[in-house]
Amino acid sequence: MTFPPVEVATKLAVAIGIGLLVGLERQWSHKDLGVRTFTITAMFGTLAALISLQLALICTAGVFLLVVFINTRSLLVDRSLEMTTSVALLVTYVLGVLAGLGHLFTPVASAIVMTMLLAWKSELTRFAGDLKPEEIRGAVLLALLGFVIYPLLPNRFIDGWHLFNPRQSWVIVIIIAALEFANYVLLRLFSRRGLYYTAVLGGLVNSTATVAELSRSFGSVLVSMAAALVMLTSVAMFLRNLVILAIFARAAVPIAVWPLLAMTAGAVLCAWKTRGRGAEPVKPIYMKSPISLRFVIQFGLLFLLMEIGGTICARFLGKYGFLGLSLVGGLASSASMTAAAATMALHGKLSPQVAGVATVFASISSSLVNLPLVERETHDKRLTRSLTISSVILVVIGLVVLAVREGHY
Repeated sequence: MTFPPVEVATKLAVAIGIGLLVGLERQWSHKDLGVRTFTITAMFGTLAALISLQLALICTAGVFLLVVFINTRSLLVDRSLEMTTSVALLVTYVLGVLAGLGHLFTPVASAIVMTMLLAWKSELTRFAGDLKPEEIRGAVLLALLGFVIYPLLPNRFIDGWHLFNPRQSWVIVIIIAALEFANYVLLRLFSRRGLYYTAVLGGLVNSTATVAELSRSFGSVLVSMAAALVMLTSVAMFLRNLVILAIFARAAVPIAVWPLLAMTAGAVLCAWKTRGRGAEPVKPIYMKSPISLRFVIQFGLLFLLMEIGGTICARFLGKYGFLGLSLVGGLASSASMTAAAATMALHGKLSPQVAGVATVFASISSSLVNLPLVERETHDKRLTRSLTISSVILVVIGLVVLAVREGHY
């Protein structure tokens, strides 16, 4: 049996790097097993794999016995078990074996992820402790949607007019639900940093619901700061709709990107000019988890209604009928309207150009629907007037840029 020096050196270098990475974290955490133990264990796995896979499997029993000895000693001395460190040592040995077999991505990526999980112990513990029952149910429901229900749906149109394909529509529901849940997690993690963070992250989840929640606290916030918060929710909504469009219909992005970015820049500028001058109060808003059976049913029905209605409008009324629907649909949900337009463009029911314009129209409608919400909650004429002027300016900017872009197509 020969061992080419360069090949062996590469495999040993990968194993040593893995052992050092995990071992240093354990050393910094003041564990009994530190950098030397983890590095040698990774090398042990690589050398065993170089000789034979059978020897590597036999040596696994030796590492397991070492883990048993360490935990027995820890139990007798400190009356505690080093379960996390023990599992990390076993995984490090396996990663060393993979490196010895010639793998690169799998052991390196696994070592990085494992080190992250070890280093984020306090953050993960705090996050898990703060989880609410509806959030856990939401994560389980999301998995149910993607891994159980999706494979059972037929991948064909079930009507003669080719209006509804269950599996294609369900994919949209899953992806949008996953985006909403990810944004909600970010909101839960960072909303306590201040209301500006809350406005942006809440706008990613649901801009209308965020404005409604924020409006109830505007009595204790400067009027100028309230205007900035509403503008920031629109910023998040514009960017979220652009991401949804890019996921499902990238060909439509060149039409929508410049108007949406122009309105985003305008909203950021308005927020900057009307920001509060005093200390920012830290008052996180409460929003329910967006992933629930009610949300799935409501969003699914709304998306289905918009997709079917959009198909009928485009087929019988042309692109102007669909664009009119996008203005109305944006009042209810710009995310649903954007997803419907992008899906239709993806399946050839709509041109990418019309889908891009529809996304801009839906985003404009969604930003304008916040005005009556603020008026209803605050009854502040000055605030409503300021927001109306800013919103009209944003709409004009978006429509002018859209008209210029349309002229190039």
